Formats: sequence, C-alpha cells, structure tokens
Amino acid sequence: MGSAKHTELGAFLRSRRARIRPADVGFVHGPRRRVPGLRRDEVAQLAGASVDYYNELERGAGSQPSEQMLAALARALRLSADERDYLYRMAGRPVPTHGGPASHVHPGMLDLLNRLTSTPAQVITDLHVTLVQNPPAVALLGDHSGFRGARASFVYRWFTDPGARQLYPEADHEQQSRAFVADLRAAAARRDAKDTEAALMISSLLDSSPRFAALWADHEVALRREDRKRLLHPTLGLIEVNCLSLFSEDGRQRLLWFTPAVGTDSAGLLDLLAVLGTQNVTGPVG
Repeated sequence: MGSAKHTELGAFLRSRRARIRPADVGFVHGPRRRVPGLRRDEVAQLAGASVDYYNELERGAGSQPSEQMLAALARALRLSADERDYLYRMAGRPVPTHGGPASHVHPGMLDLLNRLTSTPAQVITDLHVTLVQNPPAVALLGDHSGFRGARASFVYRWFTDPGARQLYPEADHEQQSRAFVADLRAAAARRDAKDTEAALMISSLLDSSPRFAALWADHEVALRREDRKRLLHPTLGLIEVNCLSLFSEDGRQRLLWFTPAVGTDSAGLLDLLAVLGTQNVTGPVG
C-alpha cells in the first residue's frame, strides 16, 4: 500500500485494538500481558487473518485489504458504524451499502453472539443475508461468508437454487417457502419507501421464480420470531432445533440462535458438532 491513507489506517487499527479489554472478546487478561488492549495476534485470530498479514496492515504496508477482510476487522475491533466507514475509506475501498454481507453488525448483537460459545448462533439482515456466524453455527449450517450480490440472501437462493433447499427435508419445503415469503413481505414493509434493496430483490424473484410469484400473490404477512426446524446435516442427519430470534431496534438485523428441540436426541447431536467441526453445507437457515 504505502500511501498516507494506509499509514493512517495502520495507526487507526492500533488505536482501536488498544481500547478493547481482552475479556470483552473472550481472551484471558493474564498477569504477563504487556499491552493495554488486544495483542496483534489476537486481532488477527478474531478476524481470521494471519499474524504476518495483520502486522503489515498496522505498518501501513502490504497489499490493499479486501472488503471481506475489512468487514472482519470491523467486527473484531467492535467498530461503530462511523468507524467502520472510516476504515473502508482509509483502505481505499467503497463503503458497503446497508444490508449486504459486509454490513455493520449491531454491536450489542455481536457481543451476545460472542457469548454464545457452545450454541449455534448467527446475525442476519431482515432480507436473510448472513452477516456473521459463530463456530457452532458454521458447523451446523455451513460457512455463509462467500455469497455475494443477490445470492447473499438465503431467501433468494431458496427460490432460485434447488441446492439451497437441501438443508431442509423435502416434506418441509412448502412450509418454509410460505414462511420465507410472509417474512419478506413484513420486512419489506418496515423499510423506508426510498429503500430499493428489498424492492429489487422482490422484483427479481417475481421474474425468476414462479413459485415465489404464486406465494407472493397470497399476501401473507408474518415475521419469523421463533420456529421449530428440522435440519438435514450432511454427517449427523436430521436435527430438530428451536430457532429463536432477537431483533435490533430498527428491525434490520436479527440474532438467531438454535437450541435442541425437547423430546428429541438433538442435544447429543449438537454436542457432536464440536467434534466434527465445520461442514460444507449449502446455505443458511433464516
């Protein structure tokens, strides 16, 4: 990089990691710690980057960080929305639009997510774009960080990609389709009239999915607040879970967490996720 902005980027990263208490992000504040906040290797770990790469960023050197890496750093360093925008500008990247995969995650939701260390949990937008997952959620549902554009929304993939529906038993597809459409109608209505993101997605789905168009014509409206879901895991098979939701004040983000359904063997199956690790699952649950 090497420009004045990238030098400022490095200084900004150093200042932000210095203010975070290790305990706030799950690290032990031992007696031998010599820095007031996080160490560089801890930020790298939280952001999923190598220590050498992160060191280069703080030095204002190395290659220009990707938008995905900047989003990970913003979450690791608990940046406010203004700080996140500043980070992108100093890195010479366009500030992400609201609602995309790199959207700023509500800080309170991110804190809660990090405390759910053994419970699958993730933060999604009201259009079912996954913003961040904890490791148990990745193990249960697969890694959702690679989707871009319209396909970042699971609702969009559900109606346009048959592979996305493999996460549910076929017998549940009709119920899930109706629930997704009713939820999308409710979410779109809560958005400002000038907001085109939801309208563009709905228009695209109406053009590309006859089933979506038929269900949309029914005018059903219902936000998904809690569900009992049957999920098909590639190794563990059928897992029945309760999916609970916590909404942000503006309704644009939701923290989802998954608990074993009472009367099933799902508790033991969820415990096995830590042993099995992450799986290559098609798409997220919304």
